[in-house]
Amino acid sequence: MKVAVPDEVELRAAAGFVAPEIRDEFAGLRLDWLTVDCRRPGESPREVKRRLRSLSNRYRGASVVAMRTQPIPNAYRTFFRQIGLDPDTTRIPSEAAAVARLLRGAFEPSSLVEDARLIALIETGVPLWALDASFVDPGGLGIRTTVVGDRLGPELTLAPGRLAVADAASLHALLFGDVAAAHVVNPHTERIALYAVSVDGVPAIHVEEALWVCMEVLHSR
Repeated sequence: MKVAVPDEVELRAAAGFVAPEIRDEFAGLRLDWLTVDCRRPGESPREVKRRLRSLSNRYRGASVVAMRTQPIPNAYRTFFRQIGLDPDTTRIPSEAAAVARLLRGAFEPSSLVEDARLIALIETGVPLWALDASFVDPGGLGIRTTVVGDRLGPELTLAPGRLAVADAASLHALLFGDVAAAHVVNPHTERIALYAVSVDGVPAIHVEEALWVCMEVLHSR
């Protein structure tokens, strides 16, 4: 799939670090990230809302049930089991989005950033998250385990040994979890750090496509 992105935008994703002990235990776990100008994100334009409506038509009850047998959803389901999560209870991102669509009747527009992430997830099966890039250390993002004293913002102290997305200076999110409230994209954000989490069995080309799709939507005007 060729995605149209403005000429001045280039995909320059970097491979994030994975702590050695995590890499040894979970072969194939990977984080890729990049930063992109966001032009003060707000409500999605009409073309993005139309795209979400069109994508809503892909999902019916039978197709959602069949998702788990497809290679990419199955890879994430396998990884969830490896880290002690039951994917039938704690759904992988693509299944969570599909079930939400069934319950609501459609993919509902939110903000431009959230809609861009959702469209990329629907089209590729690869989940993305977004941070205000001003909070990201220039050395880049990666995956490590939490240690004593780690907090996700001022409101939540984390137990040691959990998988988290961090940089050299800050902890930004739990892996496959919500971003720290202070680090989320807001109306004053000028640059966004996007990151994709992939696992063993997810081809790199799908991760690259997810980032391209997200960037394309973010530049929709």
